[in-house]
Amino acid sequence: MSAAESGVAAPRGEHTDGAPLRGKVAIVTGGASGLGRASALALAEAGARVVVADLDARGGREVADLVGGHFRACDVSDLDANRALVDFAQEQFGGVDIALLNAGVATGCGVGEDFDPARYRRAMGANLDGVVFGTHAVLPALRARGGGSIVATASLAGLAAVPLDPLYGANKHAVVGLTRSLGPALAQENVRFNAVCPGFAESRIIDPLREMLSAQQLPVIPAEVVADTVLRIVTGDGTGECWFIQPGREPEPFRFRSVPGPGKPVGV
Repeated sequence: MSAAESGVAAPRGEHTDGAPLRGKVAIVTGGASGLGRASALALAEAGARVVVADLDARGGREVADLVGGHFRACDVSDLDANRALVDFAQEQFGGVDIALLNAGVATGCGVGEDFDPARYRRAMGANLDGVVFGTHAVLPALRARGGGSIVATASLAGLAAVPLDPLYGANKHAVVGLTRSLGPALAQENVRFNAVCPGFAESRIIDPLREMLSAQQLPVIPAEVVADTVLRIVTGDGTGECWFIQPGREPEPFRFRSVPGPGKPVGV
């Protein structure tokens, strides 16, 4: 059983000599629970020093203590808060090499009579702005280290239709599009940008769906499976990839079909 599976990370400085992330510094947003917590543990077990960011101070500090790292309260929908988070990581550990932009929320409304502008802005602020702002804030720090890795938590909702929460699908599709575009754009700077796209995974975001998932006998993906995929991405060499994660399947980059090229003019 790994430290991530047991819920206890190896203490800082006691990783094996083969730890692939020894000497690296990672920021994990939404790190107080669920996918962020599991990923912080996995990154620490691999040797990284971790800064845990979340609005949940109690949970965030608990995870930071487990990984021998630091906690920073951060509202990812605020650009200045993202900048302050990166500054904090640099002050504590001397730099940043990895950013897992994981914070996210469900929308809780649609576009019809139930539309709620406040809920819409909250979801877009966390799920899309949090990735854009986090990327903008961390890029100078990665460049200062000669490159690095950014991983955004998207969702299977970014690869398929989501009738139950179309606005969630919209912002997750945006993260997927950003990933596919920024991957090659940042490659020349030795900065890799990828995304994880899990189906229903163990996190607070599925709490309202648990009864439905159970009734339909739909398995919930353990958070550790997502964390292991994040680790594979960070220690790999791909960029612009969106890794799908589904029960019973090996996680791998989703293979997008090419857009059809221009056809012949009509009448030619």
